[in-house]
Amino acid sequence: MAAFLGGAAVGAACGVLFAPERGEDTRDRIVAALRKRGINLDRKQMNDLVDDIADELKSSDND
Repeated sequence: MAAFLGGAAVGAACGVLFAPERGEDTRDRIVAALRKRGINLDRKQMNDLVDDIADELKSSDND
């Protein structure tokens, strides 16, 4: 179940991260998508998640 929720979070975040919007709007959309799926994160947790995903994407681009 945790893997499914993690996958849903990463998928939602990646999809929204590539949208051409302001960072604040993008993060709000990620939060809304996660809450729709029953995942509630506070502001700090959301920022940490987005930063982790961005780091993963950058490192995979460099491989």
